[in-house]
Amino acid sequence: MAGEQVQVLSALDVAKTQWYHFTAIIVAGMGFFTDAYDLFCISLVTKLIGRICYTVDGSPKPGSLPPNVSAAVNGVAFVGTLSGQLFFGWLGDKLGRKTVYGITLLLMIFCSVASGLSFGHTPTSVMATLCFFRFWLGFGIGGDYPLLATIMSEYANKRTRGAFIAAVFAMQRFGILAGGAVAIGITAAFKSKFPAPPYAVDPAASTPPQADFVWRLILMFGALPAALTFYWRMKMPETARYTALIAKNAERAAADMSKVLQVEITKQDAEMGPTASSYKRSFGLFSCEFLRRHGRHLLGTASTWLLLDIAYYSQNLFQKDIFSAVGWIPAAQTMSAMDELYHIARAQTLLALCGTVPGYWFTVAFIDTFGRFKIQLVGFFMMTAFMLGLAVPYEHWTRPGNHTWFVVMYGFTFFFANFGPNATTFIVPAEIFPARLRATCHGISAASGKVGAIIGSFGFQYLAQSQDPAKVAHGYQPGIGVRNSLFLLAVCSGLGFMLTFLVPEPKGKSLEEISRDIDEV
Repeated sequence: MAGEQVQVLSALDVAKTQWYHFTAIIVAGMGFFTDAYDLFCISLVTKLIGRICYTVDGSPKPGSLPPNVSAAVNGVAFVGTLSGQLFFGWLGDKLGRKTVYGITLLLMIFCSVASGLSFGHTPTSVMATLCFFRFWLGFGIGGDYPLLATIMSEYANKRTRGAFIAAVFAMQRFGILAGGAVAIGITAAFKSKFPAPPYAVDPAASTPPQADFVWRLILMFGALPAALTFYWRMKMPETARYTALIAKNAERAAADMSKVLQVEITKQDAEMGPTASSYKRSFGLFSCEFLRRHGRHLLGTASTWLLLDIAYYSQNLFQKDIFSAVGWIPAAQTMSAMDELYHIARAQTLLALCGTVPGYWFTVAFIDTFGRFKIQLVGFFMMTAFMLGLAVPYEHWTRPGNHTWFVVMYGFTFFFANFGPNATTFIVPAEIFPARLRATCHGISAASGKVGAIIGSFGFQYLAQSQDPAKVAHGYQPGIGVRNSLFLLAVCSGLGFMLTFLVPEPKGKSLEEISRDIDEV
């Protein structure tokens, strides 16, 4: 039996890249496409919701979400994602990757539609309903992190495994671009059908009643790509590593992989593999044996993902300065509600296209050449350098005429985050842990990263407020300022650089060799 198990896994490790691998990338990648769309699109529509629900008659400026409401609407999905990463990671190791994979998808489809149907007669009730469904949407999205990474790592061959997992993760960028494109398309259509004057000309008419449909349609559209992939997700067989090593059904694993890889794995071939004595006795997540073998690795993957996401998600603090500096977003009172949404969607889409997409695909191209360790190390180092380059002469960058280089430096920080730890922190936890704990450990690492995302998105939103009370945004208290915040983020990136040394290099090794599921024979 053990021989059959090992032969199936050996066949996967040495399999040539074929059409099925690309099918798996697309089907699994569409999960991240949907995830990114759902988490990104809320940032596009919050300005519009603020105008609809919180505009005060006679105010010189259009309405916006109060800080606590804005934090709740944007943050509740993060909390749901964190919870889903822990729960579905654990469940994926207990019930199988495929079974849980289908549950998360159905949850995402239902909650995307329900978010757009958020009901209520008052702003408070609408926001409460929206937050409820976005928590459960995040819960489903969180499950996709450990499951997609584990599924792709267990399907891939060892030569191109890093590129395959990175390609799945890179589909996030297309989800962001799709979110921007859908927002631009729907807004343009409504602008054409229901033209409205700027807020400064006619505050009431600047937000037509039909604008309430715009944000709902944008949110509901996230259900479409998830629904389109449901059939193909259910057609994918369970991974051979789960079936052989955890479910102990080598015959089924061999049959599934023979069909998938279009090769015959016979019993005679299987008997050429190692014997049952080569298998390690099992140990649990909270055992001393796990701590001895993988405790340092889990600390490394969780801490580097935490520090990366603090730095990565805090960078949205500077987007408003960049957009205003280059003239992408005019003052709110000079636009109608749908004009403002159109400009925000266009600006963020251009930023994603130029600043984030290239870095991901550089990772896909080079990760199996340079290795995960070097890419993560260089990425953290360059993020530290560029953040210090922004922080030390910060007053220089804020003067008129210097904004162009500020944008360039900001873009390079994003590039080396994506051609660096933003990709590798997702990839490595799916490779270095034993099969029976792989999704659980990935979920723990991802949840640690989501804690960092919450700190970066909301903690630094308060910290980065000006030290001068006269310059503090409405609803906030004075903070340490943007310059000091940049120094703190540089420290986070520097710590990420040092903690990378706790993580092993999995390039070119089988999953069983890395995790020591099977002894060398």
